[in-house]
Amino acid sequence: MSEFEQYRSLFVAESRENHENLVNNLLVLEKGTDQNAIDEIFRSIHTLKGASASMGFADMERLCHTMEDALQLIRSGSAEMSEDLGNVLLSCTDLIEEMLDDIETGGDSSSKNPDKQVHALRIWLEAQDTTGGPDKPRESPEHKTESCEPEAVQVEDAEQGTGVEYTMTIIVSPDCMMKDVRAMIAIQNLEALGTIRSLQPSKEEIDEGKFDGTAKLTIFSDAGEVALRTAAQGSEISTVEIQATEEASAVAAVPTPGKKPAEPDRKQTAAADKNREIKNLRVDISQLDHIMNLVEDLVINRGRLKQIAEERKIKEMDEAISMVERSVSELQNLMMIIRMIPLSHIFNRLPRVVRDVAQYDHKEVEFIMEGGDTELDRSVMDGLNDPLLHLIRNAVNHGIEDPETRIKAGKPGKGLVRLSARRDRDNVIIQLTDDGAGINVEKVKKKAVEKGLISPEAAATLSTEEAIDLLFQPGFSTADTITDISGRGVGLDVVRRSIESLKGTIKVETTPGKGSVFELLLPPTMAIVDVMIVRINNKRLAIPISSIVEVANFKKDSMHRIGKGDVTLIRDEVLQILWLNEMIGGSDHCEILIVVQYQKRKCCIPVDAVEGKQEVVVKPLSSFIGTTKGISGVTILGDGDVVPVLDVNTMEE
Repeated sequence: MSEFEQYRSLFVAESRENHENLVNNLLVLEKGTDQNAIDEIFRSIHTLKGASASMGFADMERLCHTMEDALQLIRSGSAEMSEDLGNVLLSCTDLIEEMLDDIETGGDSSSKNPDKQVHALRIWLEAQDTTGGPDKPRESPEHKTESCEPEAVQVEDAEQGTGVEYTMTIIVSPDCMMKDVRAMIAIQNLEALGTIRSLQPSKEEIDEGKFDGTAKLTIFSDAGEVALRTAAQGSEISTVEIQATEEASAVAAVPTPGKKPAEPDRKQTAAADKNREIKNLRVDISQLDHIMNLVEDLVINRGRLKQIAEERKIKEMDEAISMVERSVSELQNLMMIIRMIPLSHIFNRLPRVVRDVAQYDHKEVEFIMEGGDTELDRSVMDGLNDPLLHLIRNAVNHGIEDPETRIKAGKPGKGLVRLSARRDRDNVIIQLTDDGAGINVEKVKKKAVEKGLISPEAAATLSTEEAIDLLFQPGFSTADTITDISGRGVGLDVVRRSIESLKGTIKVETTPGKGSVFELLLPPTMAIVDVMIVRINNKRLAIPISSIVEVANFKKDSMHRIGKGDVTLIRDEVLQILWLNEMIGGSDHCEILIVVQYQKRKCCIPVDAVEGKQEVVVKPLSSFIGTTKGISGVTILGDGDVVPVLDVNTMEE
């Protein structure tokens, strides 16, 4: 990989973080003036502009520069954020995301022409110039007032405290490909330790590429010379010269009345050195996947070694395997922690979806997110994005009523959609709640009859729960008209399939006139799970521990026939008996019942014997075999036996 390609991947990763921060704070700013949001927006757009200019992506730089011009008016108070401006700026962020996608695949973003967005922003800027009047002069970043001092650009001073003024010269190595970016990093490090009073060339000139490799500055700081030198140094910095000015030294030598003399700089230097440590690394996800596969192989072979040790009864081997087993367990746990990702990675994209759908439907919606720090494995996270997107759109489009309807019903004109996540024992629960009209059960039944899914007679006998379950039928929709948002027959059936493929479940509760709750129950990881190994017809089967309610004795004289199935009574509860004859074969020696729960129902699986609990690696079925109902994958036990893993969500009733 060339040096430019390494910079490209770093540029994309950091730019995506800035882009996400930019979008989220634009949505905050739309709701009202927020100084913190404005500051965050400027930090993000300025970083995007500088980084794109350094990499040579001129179109992105031009777009960011124009956005910065428009936002400067908001920042200065010369203009206010409006819905129209918000639409234009969010359109710009969409284009920036497309540019980043193009750059990530090896392009230079030139195929994504920003002329339309730039033109729209220029029209808005000209309108502000026309209506702003002479009392509201505008000062864009590239036309700042020059300092009276010819050799330095003055930077806003901070409150004076005890400290020393230093003059510094930073020279970037001639071999550095992006001298301006490297200089800006050094300057930002120094800003964290003091106040930069002058800088030559200015930040704007460095951003625009007018940098020959040498930066001169004066900084007022109490961190000490060693700390400042350490902050400026780094890879691709060839020289750092620093010297305290005589005037500042004399001022610093005079103690302030009532204050103790300053301590030596050792502690501050040590703290500054500590702050410079690299505490986070960016790792390609494919490398983590590869490491995870190796860990899974170690888990499988750990079981094999343990079984051999039990058979051979060799003391030394037992001790060695115990140490290996402990190390593999720690490595496995550490790897699972590393692969865990906060749900905020998905949640942070959703406010924009809510905003767009609400605007399209002319609705007012307040969106609240909670529990974004709850973590899921990356493999689970990958499959969760589309289901959540569908549910959010449905909540706003189908659930929340328009303001007039809500006010007539005695509700606030603005609807509420709440997305929350929390840990519950070994699972993660995600709830999406809205205070809308709820699900119209009669309308669902009527649509089901029209589509021929059920007869009118059957519809009349359906319970609320059974009627809601119709929403998950393929192609089912209650939308009266097809729009860009809904009514295309793709929705909750896709959600259920996606959630079940993640070994999770979805539950719906609704109250007419009050709203609905969609609850997703998900395992934190799918790779390594605890299972119970059972035998049926002398064949092994693995049942996930998370699906097992209890294990009970099975007496055949307690079995009764009801309709086409067998049932038994356990703890005053009538449970269906699920014979796995077609899957594994029948057995006449079943003496144990495994009670499992799937969705809202319980059932019993008769087995011959229970071998015990194991931690196993679930491997997906080969594409040659295809998907098999009731089987989520296979696992390899310590003796090399390949055992199917039961999927209680999709097994035959």
